[in-house]
Amino acid sequence: MNVESFNLDHRRVDAPYIRVADVKHLPHGDVLTKYDVRFCQPNVDHLEMDTIHSIEHTFAELSRNHSDHVIDFSPMGCQTGFYLLMSGEPAEEEIRNLVARTLTDLIDADEVPAANEVQCGWGANHSLTGAKQAAKAMLDKRDSWANVMKD
Repeated sequence: MNVESFNLDHRRVDAPYIRVADVKHLPHGDVLTKYDVRFCQPNVDHLEMDTIHSIEHTFAELSRNHSDHVIDFSPMGCQTGFYLLMSGEPAEEEIRNLVARTLTDLIDADEVPAANEVQCGWGANHSLTGAKQAAKAMLDKRDSWANVMKD
């Protein structure tokens, strides 16, 4: 199939993990790398939408404090994780460090950035508490982030 994640056997992955999902070499020499930042085991667990929304806002804002190469941070429709889009081809360890620093910042945050009706399409649909719990759970398993598939 054309979409990389549709070719991934979601029964065999072992979340949480971070993996390169795609690399695009564009016609003018630019390179984009998409990372699968999986918080939950597919078809077993998922994040609630207000939690996803708050992680999305907070990570999108705070990750840019650590890297000028962040292009986008978007939730997966299956509610099990996010796609992190970066310029260039950063090393996976660099991305794991970026995610860890940003999730640590999220845990320390006092508010969700732009969680209001002026800056957000559904400003009332946020849970900073849920985002912090999910970030902590993800960080607690950092040692397994490089292991994508079950043995």
